[in-house]
Amino acid sequence: MSISVRALSRSIATTSRIPSVLRIKGCRFPALTAQSALQKKSRPVETMRFTGSGCRGLSTMSEAEPEPERAQKSNGNEEATASSSAESEATNHAVVSTFDLFSIGVGPSSSHTVGPMRAGKIFVQDLVEHRVLDKVASIKIDLYGSLALTGIGHGTPNATLMGLEGELPETVPTETIISRVEAMHETNTMTLNGSHRIRFNPDKDMTLHYYESLPQHPNGMRFTVFDADGDMLATNEYFSIGGGFVVNEKTQVAHGENVFYRDNKHESMHTSSSSAPKAENGDSEQTAMDERTQQDLVTAALPFRTGTGLIKMCERENLSIAEVVFLNELQWRSRDDVINSAYRIWNVMDDSIRRGCLSAHGKLPGRLNVNRRAPHLYQNLMRGIYGPGGSNQGQLAQEQSPAITDGLQNMLAGVNNSYTGAQGVASRTSLTNTQRTELTGVFKKRPLSRRLLLPQLDYLSVYAIAVNEENAAGGRVVTAPTNGAAGVIPAVLKYHLEFLSEDPSRDILEFLFTSAAIGMLYKRGASISAAEMGCQGEVGVACSMSAAAFAAVMGGTPAQVENAAEIGMEHNLGLTCDPVDGLVQIPCIERNALGAVKAVTAAQLALQGDGSHRVSLDQVIETMRQTGQDMMSKYKETSQGGLAVNVPVC
Repeated sequence: MSISVRALSRSIATTSRIPSVLRIKGCRFPALTAQSALQKKSRPVETMRFTGSGCRGLSTMSEAEPEPERAQKSNGNEEATASSSAESEATNHAVVSTFDLFSIGVGPSSSHTVGPMRAGKIFVQDLVEHRVLDKVASIKIDLYGSLALTGIGHGTPNATLMGLEGELPETVPTETIISRVEAMHETNTMTLNGSHRIRFNPDKDMTLHYYESLPQHPNGMRFTVFDADGDMLATNEYFSIGGGFVVNEKTQVAHGENVFYRDNKHESMHTSSSSAPKAENGDSEQTAMDERTQQDLVTAALPFRTGTGLIKMCERENLSIAEVVFLNELQWRSRDDVINSAYRIWNVMDDSIRRGCLSAHGKLPGRLNVNRRAPHLYQNLMRGIYGPGGSNQGQLAQEQSPAITDGLQNMLAGVNNSYTGAQGVASRTSLTNTQRTELTGVFKKRPLSRRLLLPQLDYLSVYAIAVNEENAAGGRVVTAPTNGAAGVIPAVLKYHLEFLSEDPSRDILEFLFTSAAIGMLYKRGASISAAEMGCQGEVGVACSMSAAAFAAVMGGTPAQVENAAEIGMEHNLGLTCDPVDGLVQIPCIERNALGAVKAVTAAQLALQGDGSHRVSLDQVIETMRQTGQDMMSKYKETSQGGLAVNVPVC
């Protein structure tokens, strides 16, 4: 029997009397016995894993396995029916939404800050759905592995508490987090989901398991709630797998590898942090949930699973990589919405550069007493992109992109004839006329740029440092594809727009969608979690994504773009993650600056060739995965080796 992702989404153990089989939304699920250490120590209880809706499944463990094993898991066992195998083949690809890969959140870490906050929100929402929230009198929080070892420096405890109080990374007032956590310490209470006050002593009820990891993933956490008599009401484990994505044991094996869960179902998919109102009633929450359900059931228009397959598709359909991603996005959103959402992502990126360059704060938080350098470096440069008054001139202006408010036609007035797409290839293309029409005017075919002597490379470093200093300070940034690597993509794109671009509106779209395609390949073929891959999975991936996107906006062919992505990662293989004192500062901030410069250099090398090269992107992704598996855990976001043990804190 075929079961949808949403039917097999989240699991929550509860101690009510339940039959051996539970029926939810027409699906039957056998009773499962909770295996947590906490339950083994406590008195025997009859437990059942409830399966809620709204979680987008991900086969996390399979991403770290060889290709044959992934295919076997995706297609089921040998006795699977032909229909089940066909469904698995249809979903076993790398495509996810660009706006799942690029999300708006808070620093300093997507896996240690954004992910735990989302996990806390999911858990309390499950308590509401299963009508046990009002019975909760206390809670225990357990953080394992990397979340414990570097959690203090990454802000994991505070982020987790905000999620349990009902906050989301996109909308949480960052300036209130510290004061709210201090209030919990003073009063020994917290307010679950923003409505139910319980007793909570942060020093006793939150445990960091420094030398213990849950078997599924290094970034594991467990939430357990109890009633007034001390009896357990519910418990669940969550895993923050990088980039703000959150899964649990059930969702890891629920569906094909292409489906990811990051947003919780009560979050609007298309609103920015500044304009996203929280759901005020059940109807609006249900609407958001229905939209997410529909998104999960959609199949990609142009699915791809490898870099080689992506390039062949581009050549067959006479499309750029960005155009392939854009057509896939239309499966989830309207044309205007896709364009506006991309501009919204860029505006948040650009604003993080502006805030970092103009910050008046001298030092970053933490015991390292690291000085902010972006403001001083920026002032030393020849000209100020934002002007002496700090006006946001670098942000995409309304007159430059009226699509944000006036729709697509105004933005594209006079340029709709610039697309030369699929002329002469209709006999060998699978694209429909409707799909071709959707692309009209959004992208344009361009000759290879000859401006390969690139000026003002100093700005690349300043832009990247500015973003990562904002991230280190807990400011709002875009996961690109993670918070620890949040400065590379904005820096390269900003550099191109300020110094090279002749059509900023289109270049923003082509850059973001091209980089997203490369990120999808890494997400499927390896991981973007430093706890699994080291920093090669964060800054290395961001460098590869940026190199590909920069080559694309400079007029490169799909083969040259793939070559640029490969070069960008090949020379980041083996990069370790060893943050000093667990803070996302040393070496993270400078590493983003070097990643941005390396991305431009990789693109230049690729553009000087014809796209043919000895090492393919798929080969380097597999090499990265194997390298991450072989890397010692002390070099994977644990602060137990490398610079973390050789640089004194005081």
